[in-house]
Amino acid sequence: MSRVEALTIGRVGVDLYPEQSGVGLAGVRTFAKSLGGTATNVAVAAARLGRSTAVLTKVGPDGFGDYVREALAGFGVSPSYVGTAEGLLTPVVFCELNPPADPPLLFYRAPIAPDLTLTGEDVPWELVESVPLLWVTGTGVSAEPARATQHRILRARGRREHTVLDLDYRPMFWPDAATARAEIGGMLDHVTVAVGNRAEAEVAVGTADPEVAADRMLARGVRLVLIKKGADGVLVATPRGRWTVPPKRVEVVCGLGAGDGFGGALIHGLLSGWDPVRTAEYANAAGALVASRLACADAMPTASEIEELL
Repeated sequence: MSRVEALTIGRVGVDLYPEQSGVGLAGVRTFAKSLGGTATNVAVAAARLGRSTAVLTKVGPDGFGDYVREALAGFGVSPSYVGTAEGLLTPVVFCELNPPADPPLLFYRAPIAPDLTLTGEDVPWELVESVPLLWVTGTGVSAEPARATQHRILRARGRREHTVLDLDYRPMFWPDAATARAEIGGMLDHVTVAVGNRAEAEVAVGTADPEVAADRMLARGVRLVLIKKGADGVLVATPRGRWTVPPKRVEVVCGLGAGDGFGGALIHGLLSGWDPVRTAEYANAAGALVASRLACADAMPTASEIEELL
């Protein structure tokens, strides 16, 4: 493993996808297993593009935890910072493929997911402060002790260049939207890049209007804002200007993981020093390719596939 270029922090799990389409979970006979979790998929997507990545997270002391570490290594992602939470189970997520653009998810993360038990003892502090790109998520502050740990991580980072917040709002992980707004929105004061969709922007800054949301994030000191607008493309905003990157038309098979593919390509563009528009175009194409495929981590595209679509 070469020097880590990007460290992502947060959710990990095992995704179970139906192998029969057009039926609800009650009618599914068999499932296919895949590595999953936002922070994990983003690291896999960036590794697929040649970046050296690692994930800071936790799993349970079970066979699924072993699978997570083996799968990460197989994708070229370092499992060195995957800890074990004794007494908890590695999360599993069941996916229903209807509707394909936004399929329902059934999370098994009770009583608490191992990735939300991160403490200061689990953190590679020297790496947090020095890694070229650090990726944190909204889900990472949905519960203690991970909430306090992620806040400590951001303070230690000191808003160094390429500190990225994936807004990553999942209603089922929060008691209410107000709590999520306070916690996720509060992280905007400590990051240089923010990325999310319109619904996530509304939770973070109180408006789903991409232009107004971008204004509010930039006013908090964020240097690059990317708001995904689905079929309307991606808004890219910096203190110097803003642009809309048009969408890539694909036949949607499963919308899950598209945002993570976008994230991995965003990491690649940031580390490559590309301008914001080129970075967003590349990330948008990566997300479109994932949406045209089944599964998350296994669906992350290569550089040649992205370039061909572009």
